[in-house]
Amino acid sequence: MSKVILFQGDSITDAGRDRDNPRCLGMGYPCRVAGELGVDFPNEYEFINKGISGNRIVDVYARIKWDFINLKPDYASIFVGVNDAWHEIEWQNGVEDDKFEKIYGMMIDEVQAACPGIKLMLIAPYVLEHWATKATEEQPDRWERFKTDVAAKAAVVKKVAEKYNLPLIELQPIFDAACETAPIDHWTPDGVHPSPAGHELIKRAWLETFEQMR
Repeated sequence: MSKVILFQGDSITDAGRDRDNPRCLGMGYPCRVAGELGVDFPNEYEFINKGISGNRIVDVYARIKWDFINLKPDYASIFVGVNDAWHEIEWQNGVEDDKFEKIYGMMIDEVQAACPGIKLMLIAPYVLEHWATKATEEQPDRWERFKTDVAAKAAVVKKVAEKYNLPLIELQPIFDAACETAPIDHWTPDGVHPSPAGHELIKRAWLETFEQMR
């Protein structure tokens, strides 16, 4: 019987998937992961993508039963956090660090209780300075707020991973290093959403971490 791998998160995970087609994995790192594992381990895994564009931690938690627990995954990765900062900058509807940490912990507690033996992987958010994130005349502190708030969310994800002894992917240093070899827009068209090359970076980090979990 195939083991279920669930990808959970926001638009970076969603990556344009067709939500009416449960087999559709979108065009991002989940599809790339499924492609490689599907070749290396035929029929060993079933892949489900439940990322939803725009989601914050509160949104992912709100659908925990339908889009997480009911699926009974054997493995799951959680990639959320950038919208918790971005939505505050754009619409004053973000999630404060302490609430982000509290709800993240509640989510893990409930998932582990409902799915004994599940293997979880956490992915910390990143941001790069590009047209959507850089300072503007209206928001001269925009980039500093983005950088500071996303770094704070990434620190919380790291703290949660350490608390629950879970594998963690820290993407900020990975993307920062990549930008030393090619311009920012090679890796992301807006500072947040990955390009195909950016998704490949995430895929490689995901598979490296998964190999340690198998």
